[in-house]
Amino acid sequence: MSTTQSPRSDTRARIIAVALELFSEQGYEKTSLREIADRLGVTKAALYYHFKTKDDIVHGIVETMAAPIDETIAWGEKQDWSPAVRDELLRRFAAGMAERAPLLRFFHENQPALRDSPAGLEFKERMIRMIRLVQGPGASFEDRLRATMALFSVNSAFFLLKHDQEGHDRAERPLGGAGRVDSVEDAMRGALTVALEISQLIKG
Repeated sequence: MSTTQSPRSDTRARIIAVALELFSEQGYEKTSLREIADRLGVTKAALYYHFKTKDDIVHGIVETMAAPIDETIAWGEKQDWSPAVRDELLRRFAAGMAERAPLLRFFHENQPALRDSPAGLEFKERMIRMIRLVQGPGASFEDRLRATMALFSVNSAFFLLKHDQEGHDRAERPLGGAGRVDSVEDAMRGALTVALEISQLIKG
């Protein structure tokens, strides 16, 4: 059985990649369908064949880029909670987000526009499911908060990475000291270390 992508799926993938690039460069609200079509080198009508609105494109971005989260949730929901499962969930989440760094960057930079959008709400629901899996079945409020902080340390790592990369061009010092991060790998390594430290306090 051939695994070659069809021309239609290949075009959708190209649209998603170019839209994500433009949204990240200039923001969701400031990017038009015309600009996406122009960068792709296609007509607006050809773009409409695949996506009718920018919200449809964002939904496609989330479905494509959030696959590692869905896989982690599917795995976690089949397990009986334990400290080992809790920590494995965090490892899988961090690894998946390292592979999908543009998604976190996109959501971070376009939060106001996406907060109440269908795609934004879907992503929020994914994160809520992840928090429930990490916190365990009998979690106290404090454990729920710890699970949230452990997961969001990944998002925070991307925020610091972006600051350090931008500051590098302006010779700025990183926030809080000399601990500059220069790559997604370094950021994820640090995020996972902090996430696992927090997770040790979760009793489940």
